[in-house]
Amino acid sequence: MTTASQAPWTPDSWRACPIRQVPTYPDLDRLAAMEARIGRFPPLVFAGEARRLKEALGQAAEGKAFVLQGGDCAESFSDFTANVIRDTFRVLLQMAVVLTFGASVPVVKMGRMAGQFAKPRSSDVEKQGDVELPSYRGDIVNGPEFTPEARIPDPQRMEFGYFQSASTLNLLRAFASGGYADLHQVHRWNLDFVGQSPLAEQYRDLANRIDETLNFMTACGMTSATTRDLRETDFYVSHEALLLPYEQALTRVDSTTGDWYACSSHFLWIGDRTRQANGAHVEFLRGVKNPLGMKVGPTQEPDDLLRILDTLNPANEAGRITLISRMGADKVAAKLPPLVRAVRNAGHKVVWICDPMHGNTTTASNKLKTRNFDAILGEVSGFFDTHEAEGTWAGGVHVEMTGQNVTECTGGARRLTEANLSERYETFCDPRLNAEQSLELSFRVAEMLKRRRSPAAMPALAAQ
Repeated sequence: MTTASQAPWTPDSWRACPIRQVPTYPDLDRLAAMEARIGRFPPLVFAGEARRLKEALGQAAEGKAFVLQGGDCAESFSDFTANVIRDTFRVLLQMAVVLTFGASVPVVKMGRMAGQFAKPRSSDVEKQGDVELPSYRGDIVNGPEFTPEARIPDPQRMEFGYFQSASTLNLLRAFASGGYADLHQVHRWNLDFVGQSPLAEQYRDLANRIDETLNFMTACGMTSATTRDLRETDFYVSHEALLLPYEQALTRVDSTTGDWYACSSHFLWIGDRTRQANGAHVEFLRGVKNPLGMKVGPTQEPDDLLRILDTLNPANEAGRITLISRMGADKVAAKLPPLVRAVRNAGHKVVWICDPMHGNTTTASNKLKTRNFDAILGEVSGFFDTHEAEGTWAGGVHVEMTGQNVTECTGGARRLTEANLSERYETFCDPRLNAEQSLELSFRVAEMLKRRRSPAAMPALAAQ
């Protein structure tokens, strides 16, 4: 079969390829009109920003940086407030400070924000009792309410998603550069967390060492007033490139280089259900110059993975490809090593990061989907063990989380149980770590990084 890379690329060449996870719009003329309308809107992000992110991810590919990617499983049109955006951004900053100290390298910060509206589904239909309706595919496609009207895919939702993404980006840029990201302030928030956590003693030593480092820097004259990197931060947005009509409509030619960029987000990824080598999603993304991610699940075969890497990154550019492992705690030890080994032996320059969420979803006795904190932590630990054994760099973590005090995942320091889930279960799709569980995870990952030290100490990686 002819692969996508053998044919000329255009922004619409994906339309000739097999496609999965596509909504069925009843009015194709309305869809085409909306695509044309969005095609006239300004870009949401700029090519120069995407290039800076690729450079930062290139450092992670070389073992000189660590990636933190986190946010909602799917953003909601209804739950759209400044407080929700601020609180998620704040927790990601708190996590990044802890991880920076643990890894002794810079942390590349990416939010699953400002565009994470579309969701793949395991079935095209949802059934409740005797009623069967199209599945909810995210607010940019249809509504979560179980009614025939809400579940009809509506192109108008793409326009609403565009403007909500623009508003979110505007606020995130203000937070990142306006003083809210001041390192001293973020550390004070972490000290508050440590003081209130049931595991306070376990985390206090790390928090105190960060405090001593900041005090030393202040004594040397490196303050927020004198040092930009202490009061501002680089923050990027990302989402799964699932709804290709929307992505194509926001694809632009960069005036400085003549290259095509997907201007809906700095970073786009291909999901585990849409990573077919000659499928539409691989075809679309091979032609844009953004840094890209791809989910790698337990059914991924090494040869197929190498074939996709050749398609998406024929020049083998560091920072172009991030592989997001999502195996499950019970499968990571068996399934991940052959893939890491194959990529390493083929010489592909990639960033490996761990998504410990999607492979550890279970259904509680009350029929709510949940994830257990110990399973999440177990997969992260297995991910680090694999890379340590293979002499490669465990380059980051990818988590579904929120800054809100939800009760969607069990376990953690507060020992949430299935009985607690109904107290504040707010997700429309998948369960998320709450703020405290997210911070707890960052402290535990920082401990793993400290034990394994930096990649410079690993001969196999240092020799590459």
